[in-house]
Amino acid sequence: MEPDVPAPDSSWSEIVPGLWMGGHEFRGRSGHLELAVVRDEFDLVQTLLRLPGHGPDPGVEHHVWPIPDGPLDGTQLAGVIRLADAACEALDGGRRVLVRCYHGYNRSGLVVAHALIRLGSSAEEAIRLVRSRRSPWALHNELFVAYLRAGLHTARLLEDLAEEAAE
Repeated sequence: MEPDVPAPDSSWSEIVPGLWMGGHEFRGRSGHLELAVVRDEFDLVQTLLRLPGHGPDPGVEHHVWPIPDGPLDGTQLAGVIRLADAACEALDGGRRVLVRCYHGYNRSGLVVAHALIRLGSSAEEAIRLVRSRRSPWALHNELFVAYLRAGLHTARLLEDLAEEAAE
């Protein structure tokens, strides 16, 4: 929702077969912002920023884990890891998965890139793939890129230790 970040040109983009990332709004062919409303196009929808009226339809499996587009604590990172694991399990079962946030750049990029790493990509390969398939703006949050390069499990451990030390 940063003013200098352009809205994407599509509601969602396929990163690898069956794994999509997207957002809640996009710039349509008319040049105007349009709402990206999920109906039943996907078997599993993972939402990192929930806005009313954006779906999915009843009966579609829907995981909601609101996180900020900024520093994440250990609990939030654990949720990101769980979402990526669930996305991988759904893909293994031949299901279509959408991971979405506001524009479909950072929060969804973090989950999708971690899923790609879990599926065998390096962090750099995953980041490059997300940016090439979604948008050059994808994963422009450098903290999320640092999390991916360190590994989310490592980042979570460090955040948990920092929280303990602060107590």
